[in-house]
Order: sequence, then C-alpha cells, then structure tokens
Amino acid sequence: MKKIITNKAPGAAGHYSQAICSKGLVFVAGQLPLDPVTGKLVTGGIEEQVRRTIQNVEAILIASNSGLKYILKTTIYITDLNDWGEVNRVYAACLGDHKPARAVIPCGPLHYGALLEMEVIASVEEETPDE
Repeated sequence: MKKIITNKAPGAAGHYSQAICSKGLVFVAGQLPLDPVTGKLVTGGIEEQVRRTIQNVEAILIASNSGLKYILKTTIYITDLNDWGEVNRVYAACLGDHKPARAVIPCGPLHYGALLEMEVIASVEEETPDE
C-alpha cells in the first residue's frame, strides 16, 4: 500500500490518509469543499462547493498517478436533496463524457457546514510499487 499526500488538496484532519493506492486502485477519502491553502470552506453556494470538491479530488488523483477520467465509482453525500439537480449539473460538466458508477446519499450536517462530501475509487494510470 502507498499513502498519498499532496498539499494541492486539504490535508487529512484526522486519523486517515488523503488516499491509499493498492493493486492498481486509488481510494480517495471523503473530500469536502475546503480551500487547500486556507483549509476553510469555500464561499458561495452549492455550485462553488461541488467545483472545489472535485478539484480537491482531482489533485489527489493526480498525486496518485490517476485522474478524473480514471474514476470508477463516486459516493456523494449531500445535506439537502433539493441541491441534487445542481450537484448533478456541475458534476457532469466537470467529468464530461466520463460516467463512473455513482451513489448519492442524503445525510445530516457535514463538518464545517459543507453542503457535500465526495469519496472516490479510481484506477491508476500505471501501477506504482506498493510500499
């Protein structure tokens, strides 16, 4: 297994890694719409939060020798089901023609008052040696 750490996404704030790579897969921990420099929740509404979350996921995937086009499965937790349409629109714009398997789960409040959290499983471009 290889732990992934990048300063281009918010650092792990608890007992977890940003991502773990193993056997050609990368497992990205739940990402919130936090600015990687300030560590604070991005300003704006759901559109800005979806974009920032996907940017954070992408930064971790790139550090894992992967990318958005290698996503196999996403799980998105949203605090308000009324945001679903906008989440889907922005997600589709960011991922383009790529349509990974996905689950969207309504949930209670998220840390820092975030409106969504996203976790991802992706393949890596090239197998990197396990540590």
